[in-house]
Formats: sequence, structure tokens, C-alpha cells
Amino acid sequence: MCYRQGGKLAQQGFTLVELVMIIVVLGILAAVAIPKFTDVSESSKITATKKEMLTLKTALAGNPDAVAGGKYVDRGFEGDVGFVPSLLQDLVAKPDSVSAYNKLTSLGWNGPYIDSTEGNYLKDAWGTDYVYQPSNRRIISVGGSDSIIVGF
Repeated sequence: MCYRQGGKLAQQGFTLVELVMIIVVLGILAAVAIPKFTDVSESSKITATKKEMLTLKTALAGNPDAVAGGKYVDRGFEGDVGFVPSLLQDLVAKPDSVSAYNKLTSLGWNGPYIDSTEGNYLKDAWGTDYVYQPSNRRIISVGGSDSIIVGF
């Protein structure tokens, strides 16, 4: 748009060439940024999944480094019951085959061993169910491009 200002012709706005250049520059930035964002997203999912799997490992087998007064304070399911659970859901709800916790003997189900308020402790960051193998003492995530395995 042109108009007169003090006898001179003044212009407002951008020319078509300037707009095209801006669009090209934004396209180049997007082409560089999107793959970087994807890498960061995948990396954060891997980190979150590993952290959650370590939390599950601690809930299953306890933390031998957590000692207070000469006694283990974070024994996990296995330390309290004497064997690993057959399902990950046993960390939240007492299985029928396991007795309730007895303070005198310090044996029995003393859970819940993991926070289940959002119910996503059974899935990795990609939304895929964990593969839990009690006989091999492993938790496996197959949601990403590579499997993540945590043994306990």
C-alpha cells in the first residue's frame, strides 16, 4: 500500500519476495528442528522407561542399600513374601496365595509396593505393556526401537 507523506511516496508492508524469503527460512528451520525434536523425544522416553523399570525392580526385590537401625527397610515383595510375584499386578493388590504381613515374623504381603494411582506402571513410555518374566527375573520393554531389559 502506498500513500503520500510530506510529498514523498511511502510504503507499508512486505513485498512478495520478502514474504517468500521468510517462508523459505522458516521451512529450513523446521526441517532442522523436527528431527532434533524426535531424537529428544525418543531419548526422554528411553530415560523415563528405564527409571520406571528400576522402580519396578525395587518394588519386586527391594533395595539392599536402604538400612535403618541395622535392618533392611525397603525389602520389596520378595523380601517380605519370600518369592517374586507371578504378576506385576501383585505389587499393588495382595494375591490370594500370599498371607497378610505379620509384624512378629516380618513376613507376608506388606504392600502396595508401587504407586498405582494412574495405573500406567504396567506400560512403558510408548504405551506398550512390560514383559515380566519372574522365572528369569527380568522386566523387558519392547516399545522403543530397541528392547530395554532390567534384571533383578
